[in-house]
Amino acid sequence: MNVQMVDLKSQYEKIRDEINTGIQECIDNTAFINGPAVKEFQQDFEKYLNVKHVIPCANGTDALQIAMMALDLKPGDEIVCPAFTYVATAEVIGLLGLKPIMVDVDEQTFDIELEGLEKYLTPNTKAIVPVHLYGQGANMEKILEFAEKHNLFVIEDNAQAIGSDYTFTDGTVKKTGTIGHIGCTSFFPSKNLGCYGDGGALMTNDDDLASKIRMIANHGQEKKYYHKVLGCNSRLDTIQAAILKVKLKNLDQYSAARNKMAAYYDENLKDIAEIQIPERAKNATHVFHQYTLKVKNGKRDELQKYLAEKNIPSMVYYPLPLYKQEAFQQYVEENYSLPVTEKLCSEVISLPIHTEFNQEVSDYIISEIKNFFN
Repeated sequence: MNVQMVDLKSQYEKIRDEINTGIQECIDNTAFINGPAVKEFQQDFEKYLNVKHVIPCANGTDALQIAMMALDLKPGDEIVCPAFTYVATAEVIGLLGLKPIMVDVDEQTFDIELEGLEKYLTPNTKAIVPVHLYGQGANMEKILEFAEKHNLFVIEDNAQAIGSDYTFTDGTVKKTGTIGHIGCTSFFPSKNLGCYGDGGALMTNDDDLASKIRMIANHGQEKKYYHKVLGCNSRLDTIQAAILKVKLKNLDQYSAARNKMAAYYDENLKDIAEIQIPERAKNATHVFHQYTLKVKNGKRDELQKYLAEKNIPSMVYYPLPLYKQEAFQQYVEENYSLPVTEKLCSEVISLPIHTEFNQEVSDYIISEIKNFFN
């Protein structure tokens, strides 16, 4: 059976005509850089997110870097981020001469753990980067309270949770990525809203920050050839914007399909004692960028090997804490350890999940997981 982690080809087949038309229009217009589709997608995305400003850029890593540059963070400033996340979250901190302070996460939701976070604070702490991991929002209400108390910036890493709704205790609902000072996302092809190459964006409701972000992403210039600050060259390609325009119209449908597949997994895997199905946050919807199990009793690697033998792909996001990566040794003391992060690195495994729910394929995956544990 042909099982894929993400079935982008089947997804494309359903929107082929619109996608091809959009690409052809870009070629016919020869407006390959900052063509009309970029502005159109930006406006559509602002409306979808209900945010004042979307600034497209070249990729999600650039988005994080530009966000930190826009906040005037200085070398030596400390930025708090989870240790259980993709490298880009902390990588850009180090690249800018800042110091990543990598902290533990909640064992159930995988989001940054707020209890006891004050012990990591120093006079140099300037920002916190919550990551909405696997597709559901972190506890943004508590994070905002914490940040306000300590005068910290909040930069949301929303690369995995575009479309997720966060509900505050007063009933206010906001899209993840629009809650902090700046939100960042990626349009990598496998993302819930993915293009057919690289792409990213920043989101903010702050007019001044938006102006600065646009300037930084455009070589530090507001007027051509007049450079006010040191910036970078980070643009969303026009063809990719045309693709994203089409896919954005389908994003909520894609999220519903992922939830349908996740619910089917839940129902059929919940009674296996050796695994734990994904927890749902009480105040955030899940868009299931990944469907991630926790495998108990040290059997995760055996299960992954078994599934591979049955031609079922799986992924481990992430097998090694950031603070144990060679690249980050300069930022941590010897024997630095975070128990939940290390436990998760040995337990998590993500199963195939995508927008083209196929019950036959899902049944095959489920049956082989049950066979393994039986």
